Amino acid sequence: MSKPSPTRPADTGPKVIPFMYHLVVQATRLPFLLRGQHAQVHGRELIPPTGKLIIAGNHVSSLDPFLIAQSLPRGRYIQFMAKKELFRGVIGSIISGGGSFPVDRESNDLGAIRSALRLLQAGGTLGIFPEGTRGGQELQGGTALLALKGKAPVTPVGLHLKGRTWVVRFGPPIEPKGSVKELTAAIGAELDRLSEPL
Repeated sequence: MSKPSPTRPADTGPKVIPFMYHLVVQATRLPFLLRGQHAQVHGRELIPPTGKLIIAGNHVSSLDPFLIAQSLPRGRYIQFMAKKELFRGVIGSIISGGGSFPVDRESNDLGAIRSALRLLQAGGTLGIFPEGTRGGQELQGGTALLALKGKAPVTPVGLHLKGRTWVVRFGPPIEPKGSVKELTAAIGAELDRLSEPL
């Protein structure tokens, strides 16, 4: 009788190194401090405490991912899908250690999609900017597609700078239902609302 093969551990997608994650989040407070800026966070209590989640934000600066990470409740490790050009050299090692993973924006990157779905299946928090680029106008459908395939709610977050204060506004989770087009429109409407100056 043959021995049963050992059970292969589940592939949970990109891994977070907690020490590296916290180091990056804390270190990226410095650029804000040097500019005399601080954050004002609204709606943090609307973020589900556990379970798979997509956090989708408008994209206004290169520091957006760190601002969102700093604003989350303790215990939520957000992992961003980021353009592959960032994953080079020392910077690439640092953001990889924080759990982020690359996507090729010039192609239909199936590997990045699989990584995102595995992350959600494991109960993780995926960070994504539906506009694709900073200051983008038209939302891409990838966020809605991942939400529907991964059966993950989407928490929208609006960012804007008011004087020296970054205003971070989280909205209530949007359930993954309807078509890609319908869900994209719902996410877009919430991002427009949340990114409006208070």
